[in-house]
Amino acid sequence: MKGADAAGRAGGIVTDLSPAPKQCETLRVAADVKTAGLSDGFVVVVKAECPACQLVQPVLSDLATRLGLTVYTQDDPTFPEVADWVVDDVDLAVSWHLDVDAVPTLIRIVDGAEVARTAGWDRERWEHLTELDGLGPDLPVFKPG
Repeated sequence: MKGADAAGRAGGIVTDLSPAPKQCETLRVAADVKTAGLSDGFVVVVKAECPACQLVQPVLSDLATRLGLTVYTQDDPTFPEVADWVVDDVDLAVSWHLDVDAVPTLIRIVDGAEVARTAGWDRERWEHLTELDGLGPDLPVFKPG
C-alpha cells in the first residue's frame, strides 16, 4: 500500500497498521472511576517524594476523618501514614485510570463519575471542592503540585 513514510514523505510504503495515538488516548480517557474500582466520595493521589504532598499531609488526615477520604499513594505505601484509608498505587493502575498528571490531585466522585478535581495545593479550591472550611490553616494558601 502506497502512502507517506515515517517522516511524512509521499511515496513510502505503509507497514505500520497499529492504531493511531489519538485512538489509544481515547481509550485512556474512556476509563472511568468504576473501571478503577472506586466508589463515591473523595480521592487524593499523592507520592512521598512530592513536596506539595508532604505539605498537605495534615490536611489528608483531617479529610480522612471528616469525609472518609481515600488516598492512593504512588511510591510509598506508608505515606502519608499507615492507615486503612491509604491504598498502595505503586503500579500506578488507579492513577492511570484517573488520568492523574500531577500530585497531589484531589478528585470528587458522585454516582460513579468524576465531577471535580484539582491538582496541587490551593486552599480555596480544596475547600470549595470538599465544601469544608478551615483546611490547613497553618499551611501556605498555595503550592503547585
